[in-house]
Amino acid sequence: MGSELIIIPVIFAAIFGVFYLFFSTRNKERLALIEKGADASIFIKGKQNTAPIWKVLILNLALLLMGIGLGTFIASILYNFTSLGEDVYPATIFFTAGIGLFFGFKMTKDLDKG
Repeated sequence: MGSELIIIPVIFAAIFGVFYLFFSTRNKERLALIEKGADASIFIKGKQNTAPIWKVLILNLALLLMGIGLGTFIASILYNFTSLGEDVYPATIFFTAGIGLFFGFKMTKDLDKG
């Protein structure tokens, strides 16, 4: 009974610790760069050429849903015209959804370039 009460604070403490280390380390790195006389524009340089996050999300979501639809269609054809059985549905759906996400990753890289 007591172990359930300990698990939740430990999880929150671990999450807090990760964020604390991330932000404190980032702050120390930035302060060291400023002390050396580095320009402050280096902190935002990487964010200027990236595509907006909503474009990336819409692109990946659209390709994921198209992959799921295509996977359902191909699985239906395989189920009706072969003797593979109903096990073909999840395999085909996950495979084509993965292909869709892979193409989304490739297209996102192209969005960032141009």
